[in-house]
Order: sequence, then C-alpha cells, then structure tokens
Amino acid sequence: MLSTQKSDLIPEKWYNVVPDLPEQLPPPLDNEKNKSSIELLNSILPKEVLKQEFTFQRFLKIPDEVREIYEQTGRPTPLVRARGLEKYLDYSGKILYKYEGATITGSHKINTAVPQAIYAANEGVEKVVTETGAGQWGTATSVAASFAGIKAKVFMVRISYQQKPLRKKIMQLYGGEVSPSPSDETEFGRSMLKQNPDHPGSLGIGIGEAVEYALDHNLRYLVGSVFNSVLTHQSIIGLETEKQLEIMGTEPDVLIGCVGGGSNFGGFSFPLMKKFKDVEVIASTAAEVPKFTKGEYKYDYVDTARILPSVKMFSLGADFMPEKIYAGGLRYHGAAPSLSMLVNTGRIKTVDESQESVIEALKIFSRTQGIVAAPESGHAIATAIDYVRSHKDERKTVVVNVSGHGLLDMSIFRDDQ
Repeated sequence: MLSTQKSDLIPEKWYNVVPDLPEQLPPPLDNEKNKSSIELLNSILPKEVLKQEFTFQRFLKIPDEVREIYEQTGRPTPLVRARGLEKYLDYSGKILYKYEGATITGSHKINTAVPQAIYAANEGVEKVVTETGAGQWGTATSVAASFAGIKAKVFMVRISYQQKPLRKKIMQLYGGEVSPSPSDETEFGRSMLKQNPDHPGSLGIGIGEAVEYALDHNLRYLVGSVFNSVLTHQSIIGLETEKQLEIMGTEPDVLIGCVGGGSNFGGFSFPLMKKFKDVEVIASTAAEVPKFTKGEYKYDYVDTARILPSVKMFSLGADFMPEKIYAGGLRYHGAAPSLSMLVNTGRIKTVDESQESVIEALKIFSRTQGIVAAPESGHAIATAIDYVRSHKDERKTVVVNVSGHGLLDMSIFRDDQ
C-alpha cells in the first residue's frame, strides 16, 4: 500500500499568497476618522500574528513547537482516492479527497489555532478569546489554548449553541469557557438582545462580542478565518496535498472546496494554484448565503459591531442576517480579501449549493466512502458530484477538500434518511 501520511510530509514553511496575487491586495481601512480600528489590532492580536498579517514574504517558517503539535493533532491528514464514489458515479477519471476531518478536533481549524495560541502564550497572556459559528473553531481554540497552557473564552453563535450541545461539551472538556452570542457579557451583545431577546446570533455578532471582550479584559483575540494570516497557516493543507499528489504520480485538473470565510478553501487551493497554473478552481457556498453570486465586491465591515477595520471583499453586508441553516460555518456575510480578489478577477469560479443537494451529497459520500462529512464540506462534495456528472467523459482528476467530519451534526438528517 502506498502511504501518503508520513510525518515528513508536514511542511517546514507556510505559504503566503499575497506576493503572488495578480494585483496589490487592497489594505484594510479605518471605519472612523478620529478612531483607528487598525491600531486596535495592535492591542488584541498576538504580535506575531499581526506581523504575518501584513507581510509580503512568500514563505514563513513554521516554528518547531507548532510542527510537533501538528504531528500530534493528526497531520499530515490523508489524501484518499474516492474509488467508491467513482464507481457510484461510473466515472473513468479520478476523484481524490483531502480529509481534514482526521485531525483530533475533526476539522481544519486546529491548523491555525495552534500557532495563534502559542504566539499568545509566548507573550505572557493567560487567556485568549474568540467566537465560533458551527463550533469547530471554538473547539480548536479550546484545545490549542490548553496545549499552550492558557485559558480560552468562546462566544458561540446562539443558534448553534442551542442546536449543538455536544459541541459545547467538547469545548468545555478541553477547558474552554463557552457563552451563547449575543450574550449579556458585552455592551454590543446586550444591545442585540434588547432588539430581540431570542436573537439567533451570527458570526459577525460573535466577532464583535469577542473583540469587545478582549479589549475590556486586556486579552488576545484569536482569528478563525478571513484574515490573511489565517489563510497562511491553513496553507499546510495545500502544501501537504502537493507532496501527496507527487507521491501518487498525478496532477489535479480541478480543485473544489467550500467557503465560509475562506480559510480552508484558500489554505487548500492557493499553494496548488501556484504549482499548477492552469488548474480549474471552484468555490462552493450555501445558496442561503450567496456572497459571491448576490454579494458586492466592496469595502465592508468584518464584524457586525464595526469594531475591526473594514476590508475589501465580497459581502452581503455586515448587517446581513442569514437563515438558521444546517451549515453554521457558512453563515458569514463576507469572504477573505485574497479569495475575493481572485473571484472578482474570474480566476476562481463559484457555485451556490442548495440544502437539498448538500444533504443528498452527504448521503452518497457516507454510503460510498464511509465518511460522514461536515455539512459545510457537503457543499464541496455536492459541487464535485455535479462537476463529475457534467464532465463524465473527460477523465479528469478532481481533488476535493473535505474540511471536517459531521459526526456532531447528525440532526440535519431526518430519521427516514
């Protein structure tokens, strides 16, 4: 059997896409003339994360202690040929999937939580704070903080907090302190609850609460997505995939991933786009949150509280309130600036997937590959299935990033499914 999971496949450096973008990345902007939200980042982000956020260096060394923990958390994750799915679809080409669900927290989020928590701990900080939508980021932050010997506070989007009690339990088991968002612990949260006591929350609101809490308590804020430094940390997905494809002796024709804020997608696709210049790239999003197809490429607020700097990105508007959809990780109103630029230039194509098509894709994948993928990842799988069906005779190699498992999301399936 050919192994593509050797520990020496873990890269020694992360890849930063910024120097290779076709245009200069538009800088973040302050939201008010008399108050710098960019300066605010100095107060809340670990200094090394802030440095990485604005660097033009193409490759950044991964600290040895981070690489050691990467290995403990399940890296390198497997790249698997989906023979069962190929047979089901009667496809004569290849379908491969990179499985980030094999990490200890069941998703890609641990890839950036570990370095951020270590950087914060190295500054002498005793506690970090963040938000989480579906729960994967909060889970990763909680265990990464424990590894680093510090504590974590997590604001969890209220509807996910109610729908996913096991996620909350896992975060607490890892040592995380979890609050539903909006909460009564911040001024912004209280203002949201005043408008609607049953407010379901959103990722934008959760970010606003976490940042306010960090400022009020002199803590460090850990970023789960959208920021370039996060996509750089997540590049380990694509860099590993590149080595694994080389071992397999194959090259990709098509790359497909799902997009919430863009971290798993950018981390997976950007290194491979650098290596394989002509590869087709498709970003899959939820039809209920059509940021690329119905959003606008413009400067917009990162968080609903409008504390963080504005960035240029595809956005449905910071006040966009998504439906209580099955895939909590895709409910964010915007997308990473680097990804947004490449969508705007046409380099990356986009597809919106309906809940019906995603549920069907998850069922097919579980029955042909034995993997219960996360609802978010189901979008990428649905797009891959659609792509293969419409290019059946072209014998292409399709590589899909499955960003996490869905073993804690079974409530999306009816009993008769």
